[in-house]
Amino acid sequence: MLEMEPVIETHELTKRFGRLAAVDHINLSILKEEIFGFLGPNGAGKTTALRMLTTLSEPSEGTATVGGYDIVTQAEQVRRIIGLVAEKLILYPRLSAVENLMFFGELYGLGRRELKDRVESLLMMVRLEQFKDMPVGGYSSGMRQRVNIIRGLLHDPDILFMDEPTALLDPQSIRFVRDLIKELNQDGKTIVLTTHIMEEADELSQRVGIIDHGKIIAVDTPAGLKSKLGCETLEEVFLELTGRALRDSASNHVPMRRVMGRI
Repeated sequence: MLEMEPVIETHELTKRFGRLAAVDHINLSILKEEIFGFLGPNGAGKTTALRMLTTLSEPSEGTATVGGYDIVTQAEQVRRIIGLVAEKLILYPRLSAVENLMFFGELYGLGRRELKDRVESLLMMVRLEQFKDMPVGGYSSGMRQRVNIIRGLLHDPDILFMDEPTALLDPQSIRFVRDLIKELNQDGKTIVLTTHIMEEADELSQRVGIIDHGKIIAVDTPAGLKSKLGCETLEEVFLELTGRALRDSASNHVPMRRVMGRI
């Protein structure tokens, strides 16, 4: 059950690159222990928003707090309570899973004994304990993503940001990662993820923020969005709100389903 306490709040949060507003005055309140999904096409501003919320990029305008800390003036405090699973794998291919995780864990300042126990526990959680001493360069993409996810959990953060966590994975790995996200949320983690896959947003997110051209155009539960607009799928919701289909780059085509009577 969701706690109604906001853990992330933004006020007119904006990021410009020259004249382009990649994120355009967004106002959001993300609740403690919810899975919140940023849903939108590639280039909509999802990753830019996450980069600001994780202190990797400073806003051009507006403010945001994460866990009660300002993302600019209290960036160090923010970093202590968040984990980040970037779309780009942050792993050294010649090192084993254990060596990678020990290296990153030491950057967090964790003691070696505590860190060793934490690494062993996390590898068991993602069922990689028997492969822990193999170089990760020899892993499948799904196995590497499992290590990438638990890298963001080494310091046991309260809030986990995940940027396109199932991008380019095979169906079996997608299922594993989605189930893992649900499990982490059930354990009390607040999870903020970006996705352009509507099925994923529908399945995982307790609430969805639909973002297009840097603007948040709707925020609600997936069921609420579909009910308000009389749609059966989030694909139809996006089409109704924007007048265009959302490209699903996982299948590399524009979905052909249309809302009857709306085109």
